[in-house]
Amino acid sequence: MAERTRAIALAGLTAVFVLVLDQAVKVLVRDRIDVGERRDVLGSVLGLVHVENDGVAFGRFAGNATLVGLIVVVALLALLAYFLTHLDVPLVWLPTGVLLGGALGNVLDRLRSGAVTDYVKLPNWPAFNLADIAITVGVVLLIGVVEVDARRRERERRAAESPDGAAGPA
Repeated sequence: MAERTRAIALAGLTAVFVLVLDQAVKVLVRDRIDVGERRDVLGSVLGLVHVENDGVAFGRFAGNATLVGLIVVVALLALLAYFLTHLDVPLVWLPTGVLLGGALGNVLDRLRSGAVTDYVKLPNWPAFNLADIAITVGVVLLIGVVEVDARRRERERRAAESPDGAAGPA
């Protein structure tokens, strides 16, 4: 039981860290860069902009707050359901916390102003923010954690079925 509690606590702390960092950067952007303004950081390679995005995933479903809200709620519930039913998976708390912190960062923006503050601009790519980065990294980490755990379980299953207890080749 202690491991389950530890996983929940670590996921929560990770989510809070990502959320606080995301919101702090967004406050700086809203306070120092006007909506629509662009500032070059590395020439034309990286820029800072101030965009208010009321859609999801690069502005999709913009102007449809109900659908956006439904998508976000379903995704968060699915993440939490997976997490709470897989607390025994090593490191599952890390991608869950990163994903949750990023998602909540964007949810807070939507609740505050009806739109998400985006500010990182790369060439030929829509503007995005730290919460979006956290969500993307969280998904990649979650895939990795799930894959590593599946391989571990398969090795254990093969070892249990083997007459000499050896797992055999991976």
